[in-house]
Amino acid sequence: MREMRLAKREITDPEVLKEIVEECDTVRLGLTDAEGMFIVPVNYGYEFTEENGKAELQLYFHGAAEGRKADALKSQSSVAVEMDCRHGIITGDYTCAYSYSYRSIMGKGTAAFLETFEEKEKGLQRIMEHMAPGAKIEFRPEMLTRTAVWQINVYEFTGKERKAK
Repeated sequence: MREMRLAKREITDPEVLKEIVEECDTVRLGLTDAEGMFIVPVNYGYEFTEENGKAELQLYFHGAAEGRKADALKSQSSVAVEMDCRHGIITGDYTCAYSYSYRSIMGKGTAAFLETFEEKEKGLQRIMEHMAPGAKIEFRPEMLTRTAVWQINVYEFTGKERKAK
């Protein structure tokens, strides 16, 4: 990825990156199809690991097996991802002093359709752990049959933060 213009805002600490992934509740997927580029917001689950100081991220989301999102993912597995949190207005004494505080992650990855009940259940468990911690959910075979679940291997991502004053 290109170097961040304001390097002082870049987050490289894997623990802080993990905090952002945990705190956010929506990831926006940048997809492309025959009609062009589009963005889809989805809830997600994740697996976040660190090896030799490098953060690794897998995202899971679910949806219908048909429609524009599903069709785009079937024809093109490359995706862009973006998530953000800690939003706030930064005020000032003049217009250009106003800004916005946030934490964000942006990156790119490869999406894979999960096919087996075991893979789907794992992905759905990750979603539930993130979106509804402690919820007891039964994944019935008929539900797993008709639910599409994807995993995104986010192979490159950066974090950024603009702190409130």
